[in-house]
Amino acid sequence: MTAPDKPATPQEIAHRVREELLPLSPLVKFLEKLLTLLPRRLHVAELTPATGVKVVNASLGIYCCEVAHGGFAMKLGEAPPRLGWYYLEAALVRPNGERCATLHMGRDEEQWESMIIPSTRRGSIREVFYLPAGVDTLRWEPMESTGVVRLSPLIVHEITALESFFRRFYRVLFDLWRFRHLPPSSRAGLTLWGACKNLADGYARTVQLRQIRSQPQEDYTEWVRRYDTLDDDKRKRILARIAAMPRHPLISVIMPCYNTPDPENFLAIESVVGQLYPHWELCIADDASTDPRMRQVLTRYSQQDSRIKVVFRPQNGHIAAASNSALEVASGEFVALLDHDDLLSEHALFWMAQAILDHPHAALFYSDEDKVDEAGWRSDPYFKCSFNLDLFLSHNLITHLGVYKTSLLRQLGGFRPGFDGAQDWDLALRFLDHIGQEQIVHIPRILYHWRMHPASTARSQQAKPYAYVAAQQALNDYFKRNRIAASAEFLADIGAFRPRYALPRPCPLVTLIIPTRNGVNQLRPCLESILKKTDYHPYDILLVDNGSDDPATLAWFAQLSTQPNLHIVRYDAPFNYSAINNFAVNLARGDLLALLNDDTEIIDKDWLTEMVSIALQPGVGAVGARLWYPNDTVQHGGVILGLGGYAAHAHRLFPKNHPGYAGRLMLMQSYSAVTAACLVVSKSAYQQVGGMDEKNLVVAYNDVDFCLRLREAGYRNVWTPFANLYHHESMSRGPENTPEKQVRFQREKEYLDQRWGKLLAEDPAYSPNLTQDREDFSYAWPPRVES
Repeated sequence: MTAPDKPATPQEIAHRVREELLPLSPLVKFLEKLLTLLPRRLHVAELTPATGVKVVNASLGIYCCEVAHGGFAMKLGEAPPRLGWYYLEAALVRPNGERCATLHMGRDEEQWESMIIPSTRRGSIREVFYLPAGVDTLRWEPMESTGVVRLSPLIVHEITALESFFRRFYRVLFDLWRFRHLPPSSRAGLTLWGACKNLADGYARTVQLRQIRSQPQEDYTEWVRRYDTLDDDKRKRILARIAAMPRHPLISVIMPCYNTPDPENFLAIESVVGQLYPHWELCIADDASTDPRMRQVLTRYSQQDSRIKVVFRPQNGHIAAASNSALEVASGEFVALLDHDDLLSEHALFWMAQAILDHPHAALFYSDEDKVDEAGWRSDPYFKCSFNLDLFLSHNLITHLGVYKTSLLRQLGGFRPGFDGAQDWDLALRFLDHIGQEQIVHIPRILYHWRMHPASTARSQQAKPYAYVAAQQALNDYFKRNRIAASAEFLADIGAFRPRYALPRPCPLVTLIIPTRNGVNQLRPCLESILKKTDYHPYDILLVDNGSDDPATLAWFAQLSTQPNLHIVRYDAPFNYSAINNFAVNLARGDLLALLNDDTEIIDKDWLTEMVSIALQPGVGAVGARLWYPNDTVQHGGVILGLGGYAAHAHRLFPKNHPGYAGRLMLMQSYSAVTAACLVVSKSAYQQVGGMDEKNLVVAYNDVDFCLRLREAGYRNVWTPFANLYHHESMSRGPENTPEKQVRFQREKEYLDQRWGKLLAEDPAYSPNLTQDREDFSYAWPPRVES
C-alpha cells in the first residue's frame, strides 16, 4: 500500500495555474515582480457545484453545466469574505465560443451584484474586482449556456488599493493601445481622459470592450484585418518578389458562366483583372446565357484586355461542358478554377505561382477559402490541412482555389459530363489515379472567397442537390477504378460522405489487448460491453494483469478463466504501458490487434467491424475511434500535434451531435496520431516499427510516438467517428499529481519534443492558421505562416 499523495500548497497550485495562462511579455513580467513586493494574501477558491452542474472529471477540472447559468458556490477560506480589492487568475476552456464568466456577489442571498469576467481567446483570466461591505455569498458562473467547461483552480489574491490602481490603470492603457484601430464609437466609451477622471468607470469600460470583442464573428473580422489585409507596403513586397522570380508560369483561369447575377458589375472578372501577379489569362465560356447583357459585358472585357478570352457556346451544356470549352482555349502551364459568382483574393495567383516554383514536381495545388456576402462581409473561413486522403474521400477538401497541371488535365479528357456540381471533385479524384499524394500541395492562405447569395451553395447546401448525387457517383467510380471494395454513403445532415469498406471473407482474427490492475469496477463494464455489443467475429481477448492484489479482482479473474475466447496473462513488472503492450503483442494470436483501455465501454455494435475494415486498407497503420466522456462530450477526436506544445485531442469537450470544425468531428480522416485507449493495427505493422517505446515513454505519449513511427514507415493513421466508445480516462492510474509522476511526465514530454520537434510544430493534419493553445480549432493569433 502506497502513502497518500501530499496535498499541494496554495503557492504550488497558483504556479500550475499560471503555467496554463497566456504568457506575459518581459515588461509585464517585470512589473508583476514589482507588484508582488506589495502586501497580499493568497487564496485558492473553494468551488462547490450547484444544482445543474455535474462533475465529469474533478482531477482535470471538467464539469458539465446541464442548465443555463449553471455555477458554483465560491468560498475564499473564510465566511463572510472581507471587503476590499482582489486579483483573480484562472484558466477556462469552453468549446462553444463563450469567453466571459460572471462573478456574483450577494448579501443574505437576496441582493446580488454581478461582474462580467472576460477571458482571452486562449482562456486566460487575469482580473481585478472589488468586494463591497456586506457581501457574504459568492457565486462563480463560468458560462451562460449549457455545456462542458474545463476550469482551473481559481487563484484569488487579496491586494492593496495601490496594487489595484496600478493593475486597473495598466489595463486601461493596454486596451487603448490594443484597440487603437477602432473608431471611438466602437470603444465602449473608453478614453484615457475619462479613465483619468474616473478610473473605476474606465476599467468597467475595458471589461465591456473586451466582452464585445470576444464574439466569434468579431474574431474573424479582426483576424482578417491583422493578418489577411494587404496594404501598400505588402503589395510592394509582393511585386518585388514577382519581379525576382526566375520564371513566370502562365496560369489560365477557367470560368464557365451562365446568366451571371448583375453581369454589369462582374466582380469575378474584376478579381482576376486586379491580380498582383500579371502572368495569367482568363478563359471564359458563356454557356448560352439567355440574358443579352452577358454577351455585351464579356465582349467588352475581352476587347479591353487581351489576356481575357471568351467562348460563346451555341447551346447550354452545363458546368462540365462549359468548363471544357474554356479549357480548349487555355494556353497556360496550369489551370485555376473560378466560379462566375465568386472572387479571387488579390494575391491569389502570386502565391500559386510561388508554390509552382517551390514545388516543380507538383501537379495539383489548393488553398484555404472563406465566404463573402453581398456587402463584402467575410465569414466562415475553412483553414484546411495538408492533403488528407481519408478526409478528401469524405468531403471535397480541395475545392477552391484549385490549380491543376494543364497537360495532365487534357490527358484525362478534361471535365466529365454528367458530374455537374461535383466536376472539380471528380477531376481531383481522377488526378489521384495518376499522381502521388506528395504531388498535391496545400497553400495555407485564404485565396478564394465564395460569394453568398440565395442560389449559391455557399449559403445553402440545398441550392444544388444534384451536386451530391454527382459527388457520390464520382467517389464510387474512384473506388471502382482503384479496385477498392467500398461505397460512398451520403450523410445528409452535414452534406458529406462516409466511405464504407467491405470486409474480406473469412474475416481475420483480432486480438483485443487490455492491460489492467485491481480494476474490477471499471474492467467489468468494459468486458461486458465487448461481449454483448461486438458484432465482429472472430476475436479473442488478452487480459494483461499488471500485478493485481485485490481479492475481489483476483476472484473475478478466476471466474473469467472459463471464457473460451478470453485469456489472462500475468505481468508482474512495475507499470510500464509500453512494455505491457509489447509483451502482450508477442503472445497475441490475431493478425490484427485492438489495444483497449480497461476503462472504456462499447457504444456501437459495429465498432470493431468499422475499425478493422479501415485497418485492412493498403497503406493504413493505426485506426482510432471516437471516444466520449460519460456525459456525451468528446474525449478523443484524433490527436493534433503541437497543441499545448506537444499533443492533445481534437475537439475535446465538444457536445454530442456537434459537427466540429468544418464537419471534421463527423468525418473519417487521417490524423498524425490516434489514442491507444482504442486503437486497431495489424500485428505485422506493430512489430515492423518496433512496437511502443518502453525505454523512453513509460506512461505518456507512447501512442503518439508509436503512430508517428508508423507514419515514418509510410503508413497513414486513420480516425473514424463511426466507432464510438465511452472512456473514463485513466481512472485506474489517476492524475499526474505527485512529484515523481510530474518529473517522469516532464521527461517524456522532453523526449517527444527531441524526437519529433519539427513535426510537432507543423502537423500536416492541422492548419497553421489555427491555434496550438486550445483543442477547439479557433484561430491562431498570429498564424504560423510567412507574413
